Amino acid sequence: MCYSAQIQADYRRYVKMFGAQMDIREFARLFWERAEGSKAKIPKAMEDAFLHPDNDDERQIKEFIDRFNTGQANTLEQDLFKQRTRLADAERALQIKVTKAATESRRIATDKIDSALRRLDDLRRTTPKDRDFRIFPGHYAPVLIIEDGQYVVKPMRYQCRIAGKPENYDRRFPGTYNARRDNLEGFWKPCFGHTHGIMLVDVFYENVSKAKMEGTLLESHEQDENVVLEFRPNNGQLMHVACLWSRWTAPGEPDLLSFAAITDEPPPEVEAAGHDRCIVPIKAENIEAWLSPGRSDLEAMYAILDDRDRPYYEHRLAA
Repeated sequence: MCYSAQIQADYRRYVKMFGAQMDIREFARLFWERAEGSKAKIPKAMEDAFLHPDNDDERQIKEFIDRFNTGQANTLEQDLFKQRTRLADAERALQIKVTKAATESRRIATDKIDSALRRLDDLRRTTPKDRDFRIFPGHYAPVLIIEDGQYVVKPMRYQCRIAGKPENYDRRFPGTYNARRDNLEGFWKPCFGHTHGIMLVDVFYENVSKAKMEGTLLESHEQDENVVLEFRPNNGQLMHVACLWSRWTAPGEPDLLSFAAITDEPPPEVEAAGHDRCIVPIKAENIEAWLSPGRSDLEAMYAILDDRDRPYYEHRLAA
């Protein structure tokens, strides 16, 4: 599984690398829907690509982003006032008598104040941090596809809901952010050979068993504790991760563009670190063929997945 990834979130990187067009309508729709109340999760780095708009379309998107962030800031400021009042009340109560309820109320208020201040700082911050580029299942990311013979970059959700499936598939199948290679002609048949994409990834993260990572017996651990490992190609190169995508539509509902990263058996160093799957970075020279699949020649698609980039993945505990 690809539990999380640090991605290239600025659509301009796709434009520069591939001569791709930006699907401005889809970007605008995504940010407008979020400003109107949708629960879309968008990494800060995707927003920051519009900090300095170059044209009217980008200025419109920035307006949607600013409107959403202003609403978020107002909500956080209100919560800060509420929690600071709660903290003051708890501290006054503790001066009179130490009670479990007042102690717990002080702890909760302090934690919530710290969290709100961090979130406010993120809203106002313009200096990028690594976490701004990180996505998790349910987050949006730019994805490269070919449409009408042209490279196009579209914003898509990292959890694929295949066209024709009911909306509750997101809850019934929460693992659909990854497409197992051994199931491409099963569950993923509507997409494999039809709708292929590429996501640009710098680093990926996996949840692994601490016992497996340390190479020790599970019995030697009090519980099967999980840790998060960061995997980084030792050649420092950007990974072109093979993906499948779909456009989901339903009467009275907004369209949903969503995707899944293809995973396969892990290379030895990933397996030794305790994980049993790995994303598939394809070679640059195979990108055009991958994005122009032919359902009648799936063997050619499997051949591209086999002829993958093969960096050595160094790992460490994620910060």
